[in-house]
Amino acid sequence: MTTKIDYKKALKTLYNPPTKPFTVVDVPPMQFLTIDGSGNPNTAAAYTQAVEALYGLAYALKFAVRKQTDVDYGVMPLEGLWWADDMDDFLTRKKDSWIWTMMIMQPEHVTAELVETQRADVAKKKDLPALDRVRFETFAEGQALQVMHIGSYDDETPTLAAMHAQIEAQGNLRSGKHHEIYLGDPRRTAPENLKTVLRQPFTAK
Repeated sequence: MTTKIDYKKALKTLYNPPTKPFTVVDVPPMQFLTIDGSGNPNTAAAYTQAVEALYGLAYALKFAVRKQTDVDYGVMPLEGLWWADDMDDFLTRKKDSWIWTMMIMQPEHVTAELVETQRADVAKKKDLPALDRVRFETFAEGQALQVMHIGSYDDETPTLAAMHAQIEAQGNLRSGKHHEIYLGDPRRTAPENLKTVLRQPFTAK
């Protein structure tokens, strides 16, 4: 009998925060498929190739886990860590200078050995130029402030500024990279209806 698991529901506090106020979460270490790159996500071929490689491997792992364990789960949403050498370029949306790590969370049933087995299998079936650059690693974030943003990605700046101001007002320092989780598909959803989790780790001064 197949066991179905919805990790977005199981991890609701991390993947479905309220639209306000900002909430504090303690993010445990989790394992991800990750890939690094730089450039405008709207125009850079490297970004498209990175996302295609992540999803190609993530779906192969999902089906392999189901075959081996009878556990069926939905592939988790795309996530991204974003920064720039000059962080003002991120807030002012100068996207050509952005640096990113794109990610998809993997459940405990996925192992490093399974990732390599499925990577080889996917490579035989699909032409994914970035596939060999996908890593399988644990990402630990710790305490963070987060909120659900409804609307265009380019309208995030006021929310991010308010988030940063609250972190500083509470006597804390931003740490780690700006983190986004994409719960909507921009190919099928109007920009004003997109749902994106915005997250900023912090530490005490």
